Amino acid sequence: MAGILSLVWFVGSVLITPFLMILLCIVFLASIGKSLGVRRLYVKLLLIIFEFGRANIETAQKGSNAEDTSEEDEEHIEEISPLNSNATNDIKHLKTPNGLKKPNNGYVPNGNSVISRDDKLILVPEPPFTMHKTDETTDLSEAKDKCKDYDLCNIFDYLKAGMESIIEDQVTSRFEAEELKNWNLLIRTNRRYEFISWKLTVMWVCGFFVRYFFLFPLRVTICFFGICWLVITTGLLGGLPDCPPKRWINTKSYLTAFRIMSRSLSAEIIIHNKEHRPARGSVCVANHTTPCDVLILSTDNCYSLIGQSHGGFLGILQRALARASPHIWFERSEVRDRHAVANKLKEHVSNPKNPPILIFPEGTCINNTSVMQFKKGSFEVGSVIYPVAIKYDPRFGDAFWNSSKYSMMQYLYMMMTSWAIVCDVWYLPPMQQNEGESAIDFANRVKSVIAKQGGLVDLVWDGQLKRTKPKKEWRERQQEEFSKRLKVE
Repeated sequence: MAGILSLVWFVGSVLITPFLMILLCIVFLASIGKSLGVRRLYVKLLLIIFEFGRANIETAQKGSNAEDTSEEDEEHIEEISPLNSNATNDIKHLKTPNGLKKPNNGYVPNGNSVISRDDKLILVPEPPFTMHKTDETTDLSEAKDKCKDYDLCNIFDYLKAGMESIIEDQVTSRFEAEELKNWNLLIRTNRRYEFISWKLTVMWVCGFFVRYFFLFPLRVTICFFGICWLVITTGLLGGLPDCPPKRWINTKSYLTAFRIMSRSLSAEIIIHNKEHRPARGSVCVANHTTPCDVLILSTDNCYSLIGQSHGGFLGILQRALARASPHIWFERSEVRDRHAVANKLKEHVSNPKNPPILIFPEGTCINNTSVMQFKKGSFEVGSVIYPVAIKYDPRFGDAFWNSSKYSMMQYLYMMMTSWAIVCDVWYLPPMQQNEGESAIDFANRVKSVIAKQGGLVDLVWDGQLKRTKPKKEWRERQQEEFSKRLKVE
């Protein structure tokens, strides 16, 4: 026992000095906003390792498939008959069941597609049934020919769309982790994964020790430094009166704290179009994947935040931030009082000295594959809107937070034991509400711009379907649409 303790003490004394040197170097560079390019080289090395793993897996799979094919040929060689050209064409057609072409409705499934959808049969909250006056006569004549009397086949389209939604709908898959095409040595993304080779096994074991015994304790320590810096500086600034020096010091301490905390995730952030960085006294809206969205954006600009008051770890950060700068935290009882929250928001943006307020109009986290319905509240203020698109690279770690499955601490643990957080951030040109444009139309216009820039799917569904059932009005609209197809005067 004494020998083991002496060995542990010797190893610790040898490793503690380089560990502290690395820690201090990371914290110092983060505080001044500089980088030596180590994280960039680290990401490139990971890509080389992932590519090697992918090639190894494909080679092993090809070998196993070849063996299985040869065995089947030997067993059934006498039962195989020559195929004519028509049969060959039929088999080629059957190799792509369900028409696995890219659908033209903008639907990109999460993982492997089970079904192929027709864009005319997808159920949406707002049925696209519009009849223009110029084509009214033509449409009515065609409808009369097709829908003279009710027939059982009239319901087949809706029956097909309903069965497709049961098998694989557009909403449920947005609240699950994005499935990777290739293994990233973190989890078994392929359900059929088994032992493939000793090379991959050794690589996974080495990666496990690096992530859990080196990166994890280093990241926890860096995060602790960042939180302490944030709590101490905001506490000191809270006693100063509001003046330009206080706002300048708050901006610097804010950026320093979040840059240090971003190093705790080995975050590699690529920012585009910095000339469109949100200005003071404005509203910044972005798609929402994770609570780390705030961390990512706050490494480049100082923001005011709006949201519901929390307890625990998030509550500590909220109270610390509120001491030094204006933020809008409301209680659960005020969530339904839209007017109270809207008044606070208008009061904030009316002051040009306040930092831009950061809002996630989706209201919940989406798995980085799509953008769901934007709430109209932040678009009724009348302020300039600065759209921001955020896209994470899932190969290095799944940034999506499934709040119904993991707590905040569990999520942070998974983030700190992943390889890294790599993401692109696009600042988009400021947008204003057009004359006569409703808040809903303005929100949809901003949402489409963010989805297009980030390569995300633009969905009309409400993200709150994660917790609630579909509204009764949506079902009634679908029934009304169906009745219009049958009742033609």
